[in-house]
Amino acid sequence: MTTAFIADLHLSPARPDITAAFSDFCQQQHHTLDALYILGDLFDAWLGDDDPSDFARQIKSLLRALSDAGVALYFMPGNRDFMLGERFAADVGLTLLPDETVINLNGERTLLMHGDTLCTDDTDYLRYRAIIQHPISKFILRHLPLALRMRIARKLRAGSASKRPNLTPQRLRQMDVQHPAVISVMQKHNVQRLIHGHTHRAAIHSFCVNGKQAERVVLGDWYDAQRVLNTRGYAGVYLV
Repeated sequence: MTTAFIADLHLSPARPDITAAFSDFCQQQHHTLDALYILGDLFDAWLGDDDPSDFARQIKSLLRALSDAGVALYFMPGNRDFMLGERFAADVGLTLLPDETVINLNGERTLLMHGDTLCTDDTDYLRYRAIIQHPISKFILRHLPLALRMRIARKLRAGSASKRPNLTPQRLRQMDVQHPAVISVMQKHNVQRLIHGHTHRAAIHSFCVNGKQAERVVLGDWYDAQRVLNTRGYAGVYLV
């Protein structure tokens, strides 16, 4: 059984190269994959399942083709697409997963997360996350006109982009995953393997949890189109 994990594609009409890479991935893998887990931030911004754009239809069509080919699709919302919901899932044939989901991966209990809640030193972000992803906030956002939601998303992205060039090494460390949080959540779920995205720092970290060998797999992003293809298939993809 072949299972793939991806995250942080940040698909948007502004990056047709990444959309093309994802399209190629879907077409190449739909005969070989048994399951695909998308661990958040598939979209750079997803404003609601009522998005009627050609771009939204294109991505839905790619996912629907995978589902129709027999690939089991799973999606865990990230900080950019937490508004993706049941309507989208039904349209493409995927299963929505909550953050901190444990699966049986080839006989091993494996914890799946988007990864943002592991950045425990980034207290400003975690406060913002608690507000924007609160059920009441999501209800209000869902009932705003789509055009207004788009303006809000553009403003938030612009603010985030303006801060990026001025990030200090200390700030970058604050925004990264903190190891005590990793140990805590793995002990909580009694697992020796964790797979997540969010930080864009692809790596496999080895360490011990409760005296046993453990690993943390960090999924890469798809920002650099030149490195999407590699000898195993695709960068930003963890195959098991």
